[in-house]
Amino acid sequence: MNIAAQAPHPFLDGKPKKLLIDGKWSDAITGTTFPSISPVDGSTLADIAQGGVRDINLAVSAARKAFEGPWSKTKPFERQAMLLRLAELVERDFHDLATLDTLDMGAPISFTSGRKTRAVGLLRYFASAVMMINGDTTGNSLPGDFFTYTLKEPVGVVGAIIPWNTPVTAAIWKLGPVIATGCTIVLKPAEEASLSSLRLAELAMEAGIPPGVVNVVTGPGDTAGAALAAHTDVDKIAFTGSHFTGQKIVQASARNLKRLTLELGGKSPHIVFADANLDEAAQGAAMGVFVNSGQVCAAGTRLFVERKIYAEFIERVADLGRKLPVGHPLDPSTQIGPLASSAQLERVTSYLDLGASEGARPIMGGARLTEGDFAKGYFVPPTLFADVKDNMRIAQEEIFGPVLSAMPFEGMEELVERANSSIFGLGCGVWTRDVTKAHTVARAVRAGNVWVNNYGAMDVQMPFGGYKMSGYGRESGRESLEAYLQTKAVYLRF
Repeated sequence: MNIAAQAPHPFLDGKPKKLLIDGKWSDAITGTTFPSISPVDGSTLADIAQGGVRDINLAVSAARKAFEGPWSKTKPFERQAMLLRLAELVERDFHDLATLDTLDMGAPISFTSGRKTRAVGLLRYFASAVMMINGDTTGNSLPGDFFTYTLKEPVGVVGAIIPWNTPVTAAIWKLGPVIATGCTIVLKPAEEASLSSLRLAELAMEAGIPPGVVNVVTGPGDTAGAALAAHTDVDKIAFTGSHFTGQKIVQASARNLKRLTLELGGKSPHIVFADANLDEAAQGAAMGVFVNSGQVCAAGTRLFVERKIYAEFIERVADLGRKLPVGHPLDPSTQIGPLASSAQLERVTSYLDLGASEGARPIMGGARLTEGDFAKGYFVPPTLFADVKDNMRIAQEEIFGPVLSAMPFEGMEELVERANSSIFGLGCGVWTRDVTKAHTVARAVRAGNVWVNNYGAMDVQMPFGGYKMSGYGRESGRESLEAYLQTKAVYLRF
């Protein structure tokens, strides 16, 4: 797993990382910090300011002042120019941003660097969307002469809480619509992976986004995140993370009836019919869950295979999984890096033990890697369980690791019922040459995203979100902008 010695990352200069509030970098009020831990070997990458309730209060005040001040007078063309400039800077520095994510949370550099087109594309999409925010003129049936129309106005101060699995693009998913609509933001990154969000904030300032419009407070979710969710001067929370935390945010939002966008977890069915191109389907089934070590909310973790090909197909998937190189995430050949944290390692390995105790049979992987260079890191190999039953916890609960549960199915009616028997509804994959089967499943499965003969494709113009406990609201596309806007009805009598 050893790789050649690399020059230190320019952002990791040995100095503690600070909070960004009202355009100024500052220590947390308490002066405390927390370490950013390398998942490769447990070493400390940087010390980061540990923001708390008082820091959140300052950041929200700064965001409110900016929202009600000069920022409210900016023209769409000005906001568009800022987003386009930020897109240029992200494109220029994306290798450094991707490397920060790789160092911070362990995703292979081949994965993080491969998200450049998406990150830059999102910013350019939201820049184009600035010019498409319009109200409507309407007819009316009122007595007398009335002119009726609607205005679209920014919702206000947005609290954004993002996860650690794809930090750069997760931050851009929140930041883009905020700038496009004229809102302001307080961003709370995950404590496991805060570095790239801080660097992105530096680029936002370089792009000319005014002080107070973008604020970043790092710190624990149960203090800084909870304070942001409960703050009565925050108009909207945009959250990506677990459904457990999502439920807490819903409860906290009741204090002032905040707007909410919740992109939560998943336990997505990945369906393979016997008539599919099995080579492509096997590749899709493997990488639909093993990419980023399974730390993807929409991962296809429940593999349903038509019984007549079940035994052969899961061996194909297992063979592909065994060949995936596990190693140092900065090695370009690595496809499976470490899990993001010691807590995530403990969670995933507990499910490995649970699956075996429930009677599932691991035909690949099944235990943490501890030999040699893996000993100090948080490495779990791709794992495939066969003989899985629908009611097993490994088939019902989100693991967020490289763990796949394989199950055979017989007919369409049975398949749809089983695919839908989950509290989640984020994604679904379907492999078939039969267009009727494809459309039947796409309509019948209760999920926000359906991929046919591919898994995980995402486009900046397409909405992304879930049904059921996978949350509500959408990221990307026109639907995402609406969540950051208020609609005002105006009646003018003349």
